[in-house]
Amino acid sequence: MRQLSTTSLGRRAISAGLMAAEAAAASPASSITVDKWAILQDLTDGREAFGLTDRNLSVLSALLSFYPARELSGGVLTVFPSNASLSGRLHGMPESTLRRHVAALVDAGMIRRHDSPNGKRYATRDGRGRIDRVFGFDLTPLLLRAAEISDAATAARDTSRMIRRKRQTIALLMRDAMQLLNHPENVANQDPGARPDMAEMHRALRRKLDLTALSEIEAALRKLLGDRHGCRQTPRMSGNDSQNERHQQKTDSDHPESEEAKTEEDAGDDLPLVVVLEAAPEISTYAETPVRDWHDLIRITDFLHPMLGVTRETWQLAQRNLGRSNAAIVLACMLQKFSSIRTPGAYLRKLATTDNFRVGPMVKALLRRDDLARGSC
Repeated sequence: MRQLSTTSLGRRAISAGLMAAEAAAASPASSITVDKWAILQDLTDGREAFGLTDRNLSVLSALLSFYPARELSGGVLTVFPSNASLSGRLHGMPESTLRRHVAALVDAGMIRRHDSPNGKRYATRDGRGRIDRVFGFDLTPLLLRAAEISDAATAARDTSRMIRRKRQTIALLMRDAMQLLNHPENVANQDPGARPDMAEMHRALRRKLDLTALSEIEAALRKLLGDRHGCRQTPRMSGNDSQNERHQQKTDSDHPESEEAKTEEDAGDDLPLVVVLEAAPEISTYAETPVRDWHDLIRITDFLHPMLGVTRETWQLAQRNLGRSNAAIVLACMLQKFSSIRTPGAYLRKLATTDNFRVGPMVKALLRRDDLARGSC
């Protein structure tokens, strides 16, 4: 079988991706072999570098499914499914939409088109029944650009990892900044513009930010902390002092709802709110006023979860499976031991989908850890 040599550009406008594909096709035949699904995963992770979308890659996945072997290697890598066959594997994608995504893959230089005289896709055979010519989509650019795609995927994964760690750093810095701003010795002399800046940072972190934007927020927080410490060396609040203050708030008869035994939003395992706050005191550093009831705790965690790297979908799953108060307790406990959790989103999702998971043992474990720490002092 021989590959049909025709121009793949046709009447389409020439793009950088098309030129890259043409240059790759003109290069010597490669001896490498790649797993077609592995390279698709690499392209999925590094798709932004090539200007591709998840829908574009869905079409590419369907095209790859028509190639019978799992591995791409030297030789003819052209597939020729009809639009109807492609649409069927894409769950009925309209033909106009299909053409648009195919054009995007061609423009990005991930596939080449070998057009027949009438524009149809098919294969012809020689006198002995062997496939002679193929008109369709050539997957060779994927093989020849495998190293480039792999490098883009590695860079994207590294960037994602750095963004995740940067968000964790910002969450810790913001916790320290709120703790410092809320300290009684600083409240009286507080810069009126400091708290609105913090509120703006909280709002910004709800969005998907790149490394540059996150670095700017981190720099602003470090400057705020540096300025505060430079003006006055304020001792870090001890867990015991802040807990004692919260204990007084919880026994205040002006706020009986904080000690309600059973409410619609009450926590599982009959945990009093004061016990939760004693086990996970860090959550209160994000509150502008003392946490007086379960609704206060839920509001704080609703606001805080994006900063910990927990997506809205995962948070909603946790609230749905565990209950809103239980989800809030879990997030408070996660914040308390944040430095030991590598992937907070995956951690919360696992807890939320674990049968018979209860928050009580999680809170008691933190209490035991604090007791051990105090006993060793």
